[in-house]
Amino acid sequence: MEMYLEKVNPYSIDKQHRRDKLHITERIRLLFDEGSFMEYYPEYEEKDGYDGVITGYGRIFGQTVYFYGQDFTCMGGTFGYQHSRQIVAILREAVEEKKPVIGIYDGGGARIQEGAAAVAGCGELFRMNAEASGCIPQISIIAGTCAGGAVYSPGLTDFVFTIDGISNMFVTGAKVINEVQGTDYLIEELGGARIHSEISGVAHFRERDEKSCYEKVRKLVRILPPCYTKERSYRTGEYMDKDQKQIRRLLPAGSWSPYDVKAVIRELLDEDSFIEVQQEFAMNMVTGFGLLGGVTVGVVANQTLCRNGSIDCDASDKAARFVQYCDCYNIPVITLVDSTGFVMEAEQEHKGLIRHGAKMVNAYANATTIRLTVILRKAYGGPYIFMGCKQLGADRHYVWPGAEVAVMRAEGAVAVISQAQVAKLEGIEKEDFLKEQLEAYKRRYMNSDMVLERHFVDEEILPEQTREILYQDIQWLSGKREQKMAVKKHSNYPV
Repeated sequence: MEMYLEKVNPYSIDKQHRRDKLHITERIRLLFDEGSFMEYYPEYEEKDGYDGVITGYGRIFGQTVYFYGQDFTCMGGTFGYQHSRQIVAILREAVEEKKPVIGIYDGGGARIQEGAAAVAGCGELFRMNAEASGCIPQISIIAGTCAGGAVYSPGLTDFVFTIDGISNMFVTGAKVINEVQGTDYLIEELGGARIHSEISGVAHFRERDEKSCYEKVRKLVRILPPCYTKERSYRTGEYMDKDQKQIRRLLPAGSWSPYDVKAVIRELLDEDSFIEVQQEFAMNMVTGFGLLGGVTVGVVANQTLCRNGSIDCDASDKAARFVQYCDCYNIPVITLVDSTGFVMEAEQEHKGLIRHGAKMVNAYANATTIRLTVILRKAYGGPYIFMGCKQLGADRHYVWPGAEVAVMRAEGAVAVISQAQVAKLEGIEKEDFLKEQLEAYKRRYMNSDMVLERHFVDEEILPEQTREILYQDIQWLSGKREQKMAVKKHSNYPV
């Protein structure tokens, strides 16, 4: 693959290799179908010369994808005004053509030598990122350093990939922070791949090396709809029967025993199709894409292996953004519920659990895509609502046999309800009374009878029927009209 601009300014591939990184031309070869990439510069003028960014388009599994990638060997891959203009131009064309776009970031931020012009260029780029949001998928790969104000370009995109030992993202560098705060952070400790994957939540994927990163990007592009379209359209394939007899055995007998909900997700979806998003962040909530009968779906699920599936600030943000993305592209959302409530910590309250939780409610309530919800074992209080209940607009809401839907755990409920009576009792009499009240509460409330009788949920279904029922629902609902919403510019999102 010979790049046109090699004639203007030869690339320094060895310079990248000395940093244990691939050159941008090598990255392009790994990312796109062989021989499909076409270097293209909508804004290029020969008098401007090469400005450290390659733009163009190619194919991934036969699908056209637009591209921009920074060349660190040319002016450190920094954002100059022309550099930003070229990215803006390729983004604009991707929007017009309704095709996904991938950006590779490997540069030192805004170009200091250009002063305010470099900052203005970044501003124009951010605006274009925002304009493209919800219209076409935007994927960012941090294949080096992305620093200063420039980090907000990938921050505005849909999915951010990081790579161990290579990726670094930060607004303020370690040297400055250490001087101001008297700390001794290393660059990796401040903004390395692990930090943004596990702690900040900025990264949606963390890969061990560049090759595996580009393979994962290709897999993600393959499963995502290429653009938003007013006409609902899904990838459809022939529905394949899948043995579901083992699915019951994935859940322990006790309603409080933990299990891996990812095993349930994989059983429900087509073989080897699940792609988890933000795997290492807010692990009490699982989000990801997969195929159900060849149809692209999004999955949101409580993970009882972490905090017993309780919801906290980060889990709320993670779920809300994922549901919002799915709604942008009319991707059906399947929600699997098994949660005892919210994380009960003062730290969470101080962090703004109310504000963060409201994001999740807002995302589900405003979504118009197909929403299907299944309560696997338990939904106590807030999680019943937050995890896509029928009252928030779910198209179908199911429970598995033995599911518990209640305000809170039986012991807590009885302590509140019987507080006055318990205060008058002592010893064996008190113990017997509490035991009697607990059993009575469990019989009456710790089940799904009330929500079924009052049609708060649609139906009780067997675990082994779930895959087929969800697929049939998606087919049936694929032609549904979008619900009428109040006339307004947009909601005041609780960001």
